[in-house]
Amino acid sequence: MNAVARQEAQGVPLWHAVSRNHRQRPALHGELIVDLAIVGSGFSGLSTALHAAGKGLSVAILEAEFIAWGATGRNAGFVVPNFAKMDPETILAHLGPERGKRLINFAAGSADLVFGLIRQHGIDCDAVQSGWIQPAHSPAALEKVKSRAEQWARRGRPAVTLDRQDVEALTGVRGYLGGWMDRSGGVLNPVAYARGLADAAEKSGARIFERTPVTSIDRAADGWTLKTPSGSVRAGKVLIATNAYGAPLNPLLQRTYFPLKVFQIATGPLPLETRTFLLPGGQGVGDTRRNLFTFRFDADNRLISGGMHILSAGADTRVPQTIWRRLARHLDLPDLPPLAYSWSGMAAVEPDFLPHLLDLGPGLIAGRACNGRGIAMTTAMGKVLADWAAGADARDLPLPFALPAPIPFHAVLRHAPNMLLGWSMLRDRMDERG
Repeated sequence: MNAVARQEAQGVPLWHAVSRNHRQRPALHGELIVDLAIVGSGFSGLSTALHAAGKGLSVAILEAEFIAWGATGRNAGFVVPNFAKMDPETILAHLGPERGKRLINFAAGSADLVFGLIRQHGIDCDAVQSGWIQPAHSPAALEKVKSRAEQWARRGRPAVTLDRQDVEALTGVRGYLGGWMDRSGGVLNPVAYARGLADAAEKSGARIFERTPVTSIDRAADGWTLKTPSGSVRAGKVLIATNAYGAPLNPLLQRTYFPLKVFQIATGPLPLETRTFLLPGGQGVGDTRRNLFTFRFDADNRLISGGMHILSAGADTRVPQTIWRRLARHLDLPDLPPLAYSWSGMAAVEPDFLPHLLDLGPGLIAGRACNGRGIAMTTAMGKVLADWAAGADARDLPLPFALPAPIPFHAVLRHAPNMLLGWSMLRDRMDERG
């Protein structure tokens, strides 16, 4: 078995295989006292550490594995500054005018924040801020994305509506009826970006400990005590930034979101001439299908796409091949290079598909902001959580903040996103037929 085949068989994410700037951090040994302890070194944890350390706070990140081990290193690298399901007008109706406007503004600047940090700290992560495109697969979807683009444009965002010819010229794909683009979006290598954030956080004074799982978080007179296998941390405030990977630490959190296993693939490099017609501008694409179709190129001309599964049996082998065939079919590439990498990760999906802060006690918060928009939203979440760490009231932050609300019948409903995939695929086909 050659090296590429071995990597695919082992499920190694492309980003971990190709990223540079990899250095190990030590595990925690002994006792440590800090202003802010962060559990998890994904985008939200790293961004919080960077911004909080920049405010002069003492910060420690405790990571059970290593930088970008979880969803941070297992996504497709899209930077998308809007919400997966809700548009601005819906958010205003859902949260009210004041809180809704603050959340909309939070999301609107999230991609610019990501690319601004990359420039500010000189992070080498193959970042391309040339836009994110959402093509429409049906007449109903086209009307929806036109409204979406108009709503964001009215708020000063670089959002433009695309007709059929625009979409074909930008993506190289025929068949879409139109769409929209947010020009502030883009793509990057998520592992390289996370490692760059980690370096920047450490330069600002934060401390990062890898291979340091937190075994308990207990209330103390002056804050919280976090215990690890070989040490402990006393902190005035604590952020749990584990997304869908922190169930053993707090089982209650596990019942407040839907865990969604998402597969990603990367092909071998495509010929350079293919780029003259297929995504020549380097944007990322995620269409309007319920069974979402995404694609982008990496810096070495590999095509990247993703998808879900209906039945778990054999999914690790079966689903990547299904995604590869779908990619070849939708992009009309009969000579698509074979799979080079395939991997999967767990995402946390909120019932309303919005970011949330969960109140777990005085000075103890869990933050989740993925819902298919992880890189932009979690980076932005880190910036506002640094304000909380520095003394701001969590209720004044632009994100919904409340006690954990377990989903009723979660043991059954947690499987709904995957089990409904077949019905979603059928509805997509019905939409396209008319």
